[in-house]
Amino acid sequence: MSPKPSTAAEATTLTPLGHAIDRYLIFLQAEENKSPLTIKAYRESLQLLSALCDVDDPLLLSKQTIRMYKASLHTHITRHGKQLAVRTKNHHLTILRAFLRYLMREEELNVYPPDRITRLKEEERKVKVLFREDLIILLNAPDSSTKIGKRDRAILELFFSTGLRLAELRSLNVADLNFITREISVRGKRGKIRVVFVSDQSVEALKSYLAVRLDHLYPLFISKFDKANLELPPGEKYRLSSNSIYRIVVKYAKLAGLMNHPTPHTLRHSFATDLLRNGADLRSVQELLGHKDLGTTQVYTHVTNPQLKDVHKKFHGKVL
Repeated sequence: MSPKPSTAAEATTLTPLGHAIDRYLIFLQAEENKSPLTIKAYRESLQLLSALCDVDDPLLLSKQTIRMYKASLHTHITRHGKQLAVRTKNHHLTILRAFLRYLMREEELNVYPPDRITRLKEEERKVKVLFREDLIILLNAPDSSTKIGKRDRAILELFFSTGLRLAELRSLNVADLNFITREISVRGKRGKIRVVFVSDQSVEALKSYLAVRLDHLYPLFISKFDKANLELPPGEKYRLSSNSIYRIVVKYAKLAGLMNHPTPHTLRHSFATDLLRNGADLRSVQELLGHKDLGTTQVYTHVTNPQLKDVHKKFHGKVL
């Protein structure tokens, strides 16, 4: 399926900027093999550029118009009534730079140099993780005597066992599981394949959940068990949505009485910090998380460096 260039209403009034955006989205799919989710994110970001920037031609983008775009990002209110986080603003600026780079290299247009667009200064990223005692409470929150409880327990266990992203866990099929090797091959960002490993506890939860499945549908995590039993494969309409899985984690966090509002990504953070605290090297954790750059993984060292804790304990407060 090719990227949707624009809505029907926009088609008759598409500007030179709109046409350039459409060509870029097609390039991302055809030449860069970007995932549908990535193309969707780029489309939405560039549509925001069109809405906030008073320019209808990419050749008219200049230092001044980009400065006005930045100012508009600072005041923009989302449909949820919130302002954009600095990280989100930088995400939009990064996409704009990539778009201009495409126009320079692929279409040989004399556009504003993308390297002159500076990102905004961000505060150091804070990593939210669960303490082990809170993690145990969360994993045990689902009622494993019910079908839904078994499914939800398997979801929570698998998140912590593998460090999967929400979209990666949602896309898993039953056939992806290998209980003999206890491995799962996952297609992550940029279509990269990596192997993640399933813990004994997670295997037990998955087997318990699959034992109550009477259907033969492909998706690993499904809704509406009774209706799914009557459906023929593949059964994609029964695959749990990303929002549903997100709400499942939030639901059990509330039931467990956890005050730091954990999300699926909190379990991913907890997976990484648990490995590092127990002596895993940073490169291995990078591979398991599917990070492209080691720098992304290094954020976890701020909360897991045991040597810093030992130094503090040994040398702090000795004069008191």
